[in-house]
Amino acid sequence: MRNGSTKVTEFRKILIANRGEIALRIMRTARRLGYGVVAVYSDADRDALHVREAVEAVRIGEALPAQSYLNIAAIIAAAKAGGADAVHPGYGFLAENEDFAQACREADLVFIGPSPEAIKAMGNKAGAKEIMLAAGVPCVPGYQGADQSDAVMSAEANKIGFPVMIKAVAGGGGRGMRLVADASAFPDALRSARSEAKAAFGDATVILERAIVDPRHIEIQVFGDRHGNAIHLGERDCSVQRRHQKLIEEAPSPAVSPELRARMGAIAVNAIKSLRYEGAGTLEFLLDKSGEFYFMEMNTRLQVEHPVTEAITGLDLVELQLRVASGEPLGLRQEDVTFSGHAIEVRLCSEDAAHEFMPQSGRMALWQMPGGLRVEHALQSGSDISPFYDSMIAKLVSHGATRDEARRKLIFGLEHTAAFGVTTNQAFLAACLRHPVFATGQATTSFIGNHRDELLGPCKDAGADAALAALLLYVTDPYAPPWRGGRSLAATFPVPIRVELDHGIRDLEVGRERDGSYCVGLENALYRIEIDALDSDSICIRRDGHSESFKWSRDDDRLFFLYRGVTVAARDLTLAAPATAAVNGSDGKVRAAMSGRVVAVLVKPGDRVAAGQPVMTLEAMKMEHVHAAPIAGVIAAIDVVEGEQVTTGKIVVEIEAEAPA
Repeated sequence: MRNGSTKVTEFRKILIANRGEIALRIMRTARRLGYGVVAVYSDADRDALHVREAVEAVRIGEALPAQSYLNIAAIIAAAKAGGADAVHPGYGFLAENEDFAQACREADLVFIGPSPEAIKAMGNKAGAKEIMLAAGVPCVPGYQGADQSDAVMSAEANKIGFPVMIKAVAGGGGRGMRLVADASAFPDALRSARSEAKAAFGDATVILERAIVDPRHIEIQVFGDRHGNAIHLGERDCSVQRRHQKLIEEAPSPAVSPELRARMGAIAVNAIKSLRYEGAGTLEFLLDKSGEFYFMEMNTRLQVEHPVTEAITGLDLVELQLRVASGEPLGLRQEDVTFSGHAIEVRLCSEDAAHEFMPQSGRMALWQMPGGLRVEHALQSGSDISPFYDSMIAKLVSHGATRDEARRKLIFGLEHTAAFGVTTNQAFLAACLRHPVFATGQATTSFIGNHRDELLGPCKDAGADAALAALLLYVTDPYAPPWRGGRSLAATFPVPIRVELDHGIRDLEVGRERDGSYCVGLENALYRIEIDALDSDSICIRRDGHSESFKWSRDDDRLFFLYRGVTVAARDLTLAAPATAAVNGSDGKVRAAMSGRVVAVLVKPGDRVAAGQPVMTLEAMKMEHVHAAPIAGVIAAIDVVEGEQVTTGKIVVEIEAEAPA
C-alpha cells in the first residue's frame, strides 16, 4: 500500500540511494532490524567503503552527480536489479526531490520518507513560506514571487531593505545563498546565486528575505506517521557556519529555555499535522536576540546532524523512519520524549580554512579516528577524496552529562584524529570549540565571521614544527640506515635539509650527537631532541625533560605529523629543483585554485580586464570560487569551456599585459 493508507506496507530489502558515511549509517540500522540492503555507486566510488560493506552494490553511472547519484532512472533500475522493494534516499542528493519520490511510487517501491506531495509542498522555499504564513507560523519578511526578472528582484530587494538574503528555492546546504550588504553588490550576487542553484538543483529560481542580524540558527526535529500522530524531538543549535553551511551542531541549544522549546515545538508539530506529514523532517528557524523566531525552511528528510538528537533522546531516528514507512505508528507520545545530557557534533571537511575554506581533494595517506566518540565516516588509509561530492568526510559526535563535558571530549577527540594527506578543517574546529564565545554558549551565525582571525591564529612555534619535520625526514629517509636508539660511537656531520611547511620554506641542519640525541639547527636557534621510540606511524621524543608521542606518516617527499592537536604538513625540498613558476599569477596566467567544474567563463579573448576583475567561476564540493585576473591586460586565451572538469593548477585563462603608453 502507498503512503496515506493506515495499512501495513511490507518491504524486505532496501536500496540506499546515497554514498559514503550516509549509506553506512542507514545500512547499520537497516541490518540491525533484519532488512537486506543494496548500495549504489558511481565510477568515482567503485572502491568506496560503502560499496564493500554493502556486499551487494549496483553501478549507476559516471563520477558527476548528475550522471549517477542524481540520475533517477538509473537508481530505480538499480533497485529493480538488486531485488529491492524499498528505497532510502539518505540525506542528500535526491532526498528532497518529489520527482524521485514519485518515481519510486510509480515503480511500486516504498519510498522511506514523506510523500511526493509533502516534499513538493515544503521543498520549495517560496511555497513553504506561503503554507507556513497561512498556518500562522512566523516567517522572515521577503519576496517569493514568480517574476524573477532582474529589475523586479532589484526593486524588491530595495523594498525589503539591505542587508538582504538571496536563497535558492530548491535544495539547501548553503548553495545558491548570498548575503548582500548593499544595492551595488546585488546584481553580481544574484547572478552567482542563480548559477550555483542551477548547477546544484537544476532550478535557478530564488527568493529574497530580510537578513536577520546576528541570529541563532535553531531547528526542530519532527516526526509524523500515517495514523495522524506527530511529535517533536527538541531542537538543535546549528549557528556555527561558514558560507551558510553548518560546521558545528549541538543539542539542546544553550539559548533555548524549556518554555521556548515547548513553544517552537508546538508550532512545528502543528505545521506537520496540517500537512499530514509522514516520516522525519526538520523545521529551521532564525532566533533573534529578543527571543523572537522566524521560519526559514523545512527539510523533508533526515539531517546530517541527527546524531546529536539521537544522543540526548536515546532514539534511533533511522529506525523510526523505517517503522513509519512500513505503516507502524510512531509508538511515542510527546510526553514520552525525554532528554539526557548534551551532545555536540563537528563536521570534519576536506577544506583549507586558512584559504577561504577552499575544498581539497586527493589521497588520504593515514586515516585514524579517535576512540570515545561516535564517528560517522566512510574512509580508510589510502582512500581518495573526490572533487565531485561534498567536502564533509566525517562527523565526530560527543555526548556528556553537561555541555562543557561534551565540548572537552570533542576537543580531545579532534586532537587525536589522524587525517594525513588532504588538508582538513580539524584544527579550525578545535579552535572554534575552545573559543570563549562558543565555550560560554554565545555563538551566533556571525561567530566565524567575527572571530576568524583568532580561530585561524598563527602557529605558536613555527620553528619547532620545522625542527620536528626536519628530524622526521632525517630519521625516516628510506636510503639512510634504520634508526636505533642509544649512544653512537661518533657524532655525525650536520646534514642540510630544506623543508616547506604551511608557513614557508626553512633551511635547517640535522646531526646526531654521541649521546644519541639530535641537534637541529634553524637560523639562530638550536633544538636538541632525543628519540625514545620510533615506529611505522608514531614517534616518542624527549626535549628539555618533556616527553611527547605523536603520529606521523611519510609518502616519498611528503611528511605529515599530528603535533599537539594540529596536523603539520611538510615537504622535503632538499633535492628539489629550484621553483620556476611565477608567483601569484604574475605571468598573467590564471590557474585553477582547486579541482572542480567550470560553471562560468566571464570574459572572452580580446577583452581588456583590470587586476582583480572576475574572469572565471569554478565549482566543487558545493562551493563556487571566482577566479580573478592577477594583472591588468588583454585576454590572450581561454583554455577551458563551461562544464569542463579541471584539476588544481591547470591554466584556465591567459592575460597579456598591455605595454605602457
